[in-house]
Amino acid sequence: MSSNSNTQTSATQDDKQVVLAFSGGLDTSFCVPYLKDKGYQVTTIFVDSGGVSEQDKQAIKERALTLGAVAHHEVSIAQQLWDRVITPLIHSGHWYQNQYPLLCSDRYLIVEACLNLCDELNTKNFAHGCTGMGNDQVRFDLAVQCLGDYNIISPIREIQKQTSQVREFEKQYLIDKGFSVSDKVSSYSINENLLGTTISGSEIDEWQQPGQGSYVFTPAPQNAPQKLPTKLITLQFEQGNLVAVNQQKIADDFTGEKVMQQLNQQIGEYGIGRGIYTGDTTIGLKGRIVFEAPALHAIQVAHTALEQAVLSKAQNRFKSTVAEKWTELVYEGFFYEPLKHDLEAFLQSSQQMVTGEVTLELSYGQLYAVAIQSENILKDKQSVYAQSASWTIEEAIGFIKLFGQSSRLAAKSVQSNQKQVND
Repeated sequence: MSSNSNTQTSATQDDKQVVLAFSGGLDTSFCVPYLKDKGYQVTTIFVDSGGVSEQDKQAIKERALTLGAVAHHEVSIAQQLWDRVITPLIHSGHWYQNQYPLLCSDRYLIVEACLNLCDELNTKNFAHGCTGMGNDQVRFDLAVQCLGDYNIISPIREIQKQTSQVREFEKQYLIDKGFSVSDKVSSYSINENLLGTTISGSEIDEWQQPGQGSYVFTPAPQNAPQKLPTKLITLQFEQGNLVAVNQQKIADDFTGEKVMQQLNQQIGEYGIGRGIYTGDTTIGLKGRIVFEAPALHAIQVAHTALEQAVLSKAQNRFKSTVAEKWTELVYEGFFYEPLKHDLEAFLQSSQQMVTGEVTLELSYGQLYAVAIQSENILKDKQSVYAQSASWTIEEAIGFIKLFGQSSRLAAKSVQSNQKQVND
């Protein structure tokens, strides 16, 4: 089926229902009365991708109903994030443009949950609060277009046709309708999910040094603990999948969600996992955000150390090419592109021998993989690098001669030609 990507501004006589992806922020708060004024019966849904407390979720529900939603739903996608995003991301061992660990990749699963609700309510109308300036509109719209025949309604993009002062327009609209607008002023836009936290706005957008308010999981340097003890954490993998932390098996009572929450807190307090992404966005602009992903950083360090020990040289070299393309597709909105699934099949195949235990050593601001235990380490029992070998000196000299023969001959040819030119 195809999807209608054109904004439907008013409800049709046959279908007056709309499902709105709702976070409780200014943009989606504005969307509720705006859609009602267009004739829709608005059902809101908060898709919990981690990082939100029970108290906050209750406040989001109350906000939606106060604004006029006919019903409010809540769905958790934590396990899906673990299975469909975090696991292949760790298998890839690669961040987008070698910087950003795809904290935006929950968007696709948010869309899936919203469209499932559309199907339950027998409506084709789906609304989101994305602006016309960012990357998320691409991820949301492309996901909808790939998943079925739905009408995409985008109130924020609609009002951008009327004004350049979007947030002020939204605030005044809500006030005129008699709704409260938070007077809490924040310089930053903060987005938390199971993978970590992204922080943008203010001086970050101006390519200046981020301020103290941009720290969430990790302490600002001036607020860092004076002395933290060195800590060891063990991570156990089976065929590339994280299965235990400090000998505690991942199971029903210790889920992937709890693992991420625990590691984000434990490793974040050591000031580890914070970065600044500066690079190419989907819409063609240069972007800059601060992110904090302590758990992902730690798991990646451990997983990469194990991979380097058990995979062949050719596997380790080629795998990065596949991983780079996979992260590009996920970042840019192509979560349902067949090539992405093809690449995941390769990544999963590459993990067959990635089984073992890695010990991480933490000190403030530093994390290292200090020990690896695996039956699959590619180690010649008779050879130790730079110390002893199972081959003779003559064999080594012969290998070097043959290995470098093409380069040696080419270099001599260049030198000979250069000499003739000089003469």
